[in-house]
Amino acid sequence: MSGAEPALQVQSDTPHKRRARWALWVAIALLVTIGLVLVFLLAQATNNRLLYERYYTRLFAINVAVAGVLALVIGWGIYRLLARLRRGKFGSRLLIKLAAIFGLVGVLPGLLIYVVSYQFVSRSIESWFDVRVEGALESGLTLARTSLDTQARDFGNQLRAGSATLAETPEALVALPLDRLRTQLGASDVTLWAASGRLIASAGQSRYQLTPERPSSQMLRQLRAQGFATQIEGLDEPAPAGSVPEARIRALVLVSARSTGLLGEQWLLQAVQPLPTALVTHALAVQEANREYQERALGRDGLRRMYIGTLTLSLFLAVFGAVLLAVVLGKQLATPLLMLADGVRQVAAGDLTPKVILPGRDELVGLTRSFADMTQQLADARAAVDSSMREVDAARAHLQTILDNLTAGVIVLDRHGAIQSANPGATRILRAPLAASTGRPLGSLPALEGFAADVSTQFSEFEGERLEHGLENWQKSFELYGQGGGSLANDAVTLIARGAALPGGQRLLVFDDISEIVSAQRAQAWGEVARRLAHEIKNPLTPIQLSAERLEHKLADKLPAADRALLTKSVRTIVDQVDAMKRLVNEFRDYARLPSAELKPVDLNALVSEVLLLYGDAGEAGQNSDVPVRFECDDACPPILGDAQQLRQVIHNLVQNAIDASEGQIRAGAQAQVVVRTQWLDALQRVRFSVVDSGHGFSDAILKRAFEPYVTTKAKGTGLGLAVVKKIAEEHGARIDVSNRIIDGEICGAQVSLSFQVASMAAGASSG
Repeated sequence: MSGAEPALQVQSDTPHKRRARWALWVAIALLVTIGLVLVFLLAQATNNRLLYERYYTRLFAINVAVAGVLALVIGWGIYRLLARLRRGKFGSRLLIKLAAIFGLVGVLPGLLIYVVSYQFVSRSIESWFDVRVEGALESGLTLARTSLDTQARDFGNQLRAGSATLAETPEALVALPLDRLRTQLGASDVTLWAASGRLIASAGQSRYQLTPERPSSQMLRQLRAQGFATQIEGLDEPAPAGSVPEARIRALVLVSARSTGLLGEQWLLQAVQPLPTALVTHALAVQEANREYQERALGRDGLRRMYIGTLTLSLFLAVFGAVLLAVVLGKQLATPLLMLADGVRQVAAGDLTPKVILPGRDELVGLTRSFADMTQQLADARAAVDSSMREVDAARAHLQTILDNLTAGVIVLDRHGAIQSANPGATRILRAPLAASTGRPLGSLPALEGFAADVSTQFSEFEGERLEHGLENWQKSFELYGQGGGSLANDAVTLIARGAALPGGQRLLVFDDISEIVSAQRAQAWGEVARRLAHEIKNPLTPIQLSAERLEHKLADKLPAADRALLTKSVRTIVDQVDAMKRLVNEFRDYARLPSAELKPVDLNALVSEVLLLYGDAGEAGQNSDVPVRFECDDACPPILGDAQQLRQVIHNLVQNAIDASEGQIRAGAQAQVVVRTQWLDALQRVRFSVVDSGHGFSDAILKRAFEPYVTTKAKGTGLGLAVVKKIAEEHGARIDVSNRIIDGEICGAQVSLSFQVASMAAGASSG
């Protein structure tokens, strides 16, 4: 316990500080990395003209933004130091001194390097754009142009001299001299055109073209002005990377002394000669160098600002690193002292748990560890007290959980009968808001006045006899919500209660609802009564009936007509009453001595259809009934496991009860019917048999005790029909339910349902 508690306390604070420290370092590293990357990209932009033109402005703006953020971070750090100093926090002056020292160490050399670099960059840039360099580039460019023009002029003169060989050649024979002339001139293509633009002959590449390139109008004008025309082509055409453009000289001359021909037209001789690759390469290199020099000369001031901005950003980074290093090192030196001062304040405020113990072996860290050891014993004592309190709370919660899940009711009362606490079971059984009535007397709750008075009397008698007889508790049964004077009490609840004394004058009352047990005992008692009644009453009924009939037979002919009619009526009355008594005795006998069921596979649909034939228009049972019986058969129902004879009795009882209940609606002028339904429940793998009537339904009190003997709503009923049905259902292992049919909030009849086990599943379970 003593070794674990400080470790827990350290871990409660250390992760937060550690995350904050890591977040700070990550943010600083990210800013520095971004700054270095941007400086690198800025330096690359100064060496790459295309990159300089496209991205330099953006890069410079981003660099300025990063520098601004770094400046804000530095300003925030200085503000934090000054704020600590104004609040008088321990170690603030030491941190400021260290920050100032390290800041000066980093800033002063940085400023010196910045000044020297500024002067060096400014003068170096001016030296790059010297007048002699510019003159040399202009001379080289002029030399390249002159060389190309001279070569073009020589090629034009050669072509004009060679055209003389074609002057007297017929048009039909000009192809061979034309090809010979192309070879002499080293040309790649030679074409002979008529003045009207008609192609006469060609040699070289144009021979394979459908439409060779004609002389341009510019060259025709130059031809008329100078006698021949030359043009350099291809220098400005784009070329693949690593290659040079295919530059060429195009020359156009007039064939001299040409006046004969088909139409007397003049001929124009055009030739194309490729330029040497080396000459083209050097010419383009001189041109490109001169263009870049002129562009940089125009951006001289921007280049100076660019280099100076890069140096300034580097200075900011250096200053930031120096100040940050000062703060970090100063904090490492002052942290143990600050922790010790904070620990003293915590102990003075009652917090005996040391928050942080730094690892290390120096004297300051050892001082904090000694202070933590000094407060360890007090922290252990407090931890032990807290642990004991938690154990007590856990035990109380455990006990409360047990009480909340008990089916029995538990109430704690004071000596005056006021409720101190109660579990949900007591609220459910007594049907009263006990949890919301804490502090109120039990007798103040509705319908519990008599119960509270009886409980108080029992406690008073118990307390008087406890010391004398050594009693530990008392026990008694109570009946709540009952209405005396009748055989059926509406919503009656039978309780078995036990009381005991608690320390402090409080009283413990524990009770349970035994209404179902009482109902089972009552059913057992009725079975015994039925057995005895059947035994005692059945024997004299037959002699009584036979004696009355014999008297009528012997005396009917000897008496006058009036006396004979009186005798006949009296005998009929005796016989009818004896039959009624026999039916009553038979029902008691069936209920008391129901034979064991012989369970076999039974087709419930066929059995129901057979029984319902008696309730049709021609059936005996339906002769005196106006209630139609409708059968809804589910063909998917498999055979069930049951006793056919007992199931017939169940169907008869339920259908007859439904007809009797629905006849009241017929007499009142309303429509009524009885629905008998079978249904296969695939999810439960059971067959449900339901009988639905259109009567007035059952009251809540009847629903709770519907299967008890002698519970009935019919004036002439014995109350044994549903009791017999329930016993037969229990023999079959079936579940029986009775409920009211409610439509739009109104009771529209009752429904009795039985769910039977499938024969195949029962056979499988028995074999397994």
